[in-house]
Amino acid sequence: MEITPLMERYILHWGEMGTRWGVNRTVSQIHALLYLNVKPMPADEIASLLSVARSNVSTSIKELQSWGLIERSSVLGDRRDHFSAKGDCWHMLLTIVEERKRREIDPILTMLRQCELEMSEDEATPESVKQQIREMSHFVSTLTAWYEQISTLPQATLMKLFAMGAKVARFIPSVSRSSK
Repeated sequence: MEITPLMERYILHWGEMGTRWGVNRTVSQIHALLYLNVKPMPADEIASLLSVARSNVSTSIKELQSWGLIERSSVLGDRRDHFSAKGDCWHMLLTIVEERKRREIDPILTMLRQCELEMSEDEATPESVKQQIREMSHFVSTLTAWYEQISTLPQATLMKLFAMGAKVARFIPSVSRSSK
């Protein structure tokens, strides 16, 4: 495989975006390369194409596997492991959102619920602070419940929902332009 200028631009930009999302640049670039390439690739080829150390590729592959974004496969006649991106854009998006929820939102929700349990016996914390914690807990719980409902919808339904955008507000009687 040869990386074309267009592919290079995509891979470099994906790496830059990854750093903005808190993901290692090389991890993001490897994911971009595997997403663009339809055939599974061995780690040494990935390292060569991206001009990164083989050890960095191995570490990055483990990270991508832990996120569920790539899969390992075998190629007949080749003893090396080969790697490819899993699924399409939707699969990628939902996998990333689910992992971020599991790694970031779930621990926040656990901590907020623990704080709420401790509030009844905590006389030192002002009631206004306790109320702020309750509000945050309610918000994160509502967001999590919404995500869990939405994530079960079929892809076609999600696409229609996304395409509707703000038009969906017409179906909610209490929403008005002045409440924005």
